[in-house]
Amino acid sequence: MSTTADRLATAYFDAIEALCRVTPKGWYAERGTARAGITHAGVASLNAVYDLTSDPDLGSLDELATKAARQVPHWSIMVRGEASDALVDLAARHGLRERHALPFLACAAGDIVFRPGSTQRTLVRRVRAAENGRYTDALTEIFEAPEGAFGSLMGGAVLDTDGMTGYLAEESDRPIGTALGMRATGVIGVFNIGVVPSARGRGVGRTLTETVLRDGIAAGADAAYLHTSPMGRPLYESMGFALVETWTMFAAR
Repeated sequence: MSTTADRLATAYFDAIEALCRVTPKGWYAERGTARAGITHAGVASLNAVYDLTSDPDLGSLDELATKAARQVPHWSIMVRGEASDALVDLAARHGLRERHALPFLACAAGDIVFRPGSTQRTLVRRVRAAENGRYTDALTEIFEAPEGAFGSLMGGAVLDTDGMTGYLAEESDRPIGTALGMRATGVIGVFNIGVVPSARGRGVGRTLTETVLRDGIAAGADAAYLHTSPMGRPLYESMGFALVETWTMFAAR
């Protein structure tokens, strides 16, 4: 790996900041080394108070957590690595008692394993802001989220913003997969990889991921990162990604 964990984490947080600044209802704030990025989507991980460092600034996190809780019902506290007892207590005071491990994987551009596509009838195409409703509807279906959960997250000019690229995989004019690439600090982040259940196991997720990576590298990225679920991890590891850090997220039960 030619990049450091700090650089990759910074790229992730820079991408989240950029998203919060462009999404219609977004809010962003900084206190010390702590940050808060609120999108107003109904998903805790998309409204996060977090710290860039391995030694979180608890006072600043506490202050921003209070502000976040006043704005959205679904939010989280996110830190790199294991959480200290003091941070566990801080999260609990704000009603966040459910702990999640977030594997953070990365790969240098030259180490990514690309393969030919395996879904001949599937088209992956870029989605612009004019189709943000179609993209949001696909996200909602694919991630089995409640209606309106993503709100205006992908609204406004998000999908026309430099460094942010949305993709749909389609079959017979029906969306069957989503992806989002967010490029910052010379690194491409892979987000929103999802495939409808009926199309899984046919390489659609890999095709979407490869499309994000190829476009990101073509735009100058020299490394890539992503957070993964247990289901997706074997795919990403087969593409050359390796665990860099495991982050911790606290959310309400």
